[in-house]
Amino acid sequence: MEIYKDYEPGQQVVEMTTIQVDDGQFDTYLEGLKSTWIDSNEVAKQLGMIEDYHIYWNTAPTDGTFDLVLEIVYPSVETWAGNKADYMKFLDAYGKANLDKGNETVLKLYNQIRQITGTYVLREVVVH
Repeated sequence: MEIYKDYEPGQQVVEMTTIQVDDGQFDTYLEGLKSTWIDSNEVAKQLGMIEDYHIYWNTAPTDGTFDLVLEIVYPSVETWAGNKADYMKFLDAYGKANLDKGNETVLKLYNQIRQITGTYVLREVVVH
């Protein structure tokens, strides 16, 4: 198999982050995500910076695994990598105050009730 002859990387980039939430903190964490991660991703989606985002719940976790997967789907490697112009558009639309509030939530709440267990950046392999 030879790249670009027999297969190629797809254009989309999928970023997945796995999260282990402390016992009894699942609802608290989801509530926090609603006002930070979800709100900011809605703005990024409206601006065309991402195609979509999802939260997946691992309903059958085992020791050493995770409770949630946070997924963001980017249209391309370029949009995943980002640039200053897009960041400034996002900042104008989302607001510096919201960004600062979200960062404060991460420091004061999220870092106390969850652990990031992995981050994965994926591209589809398109076989010809």
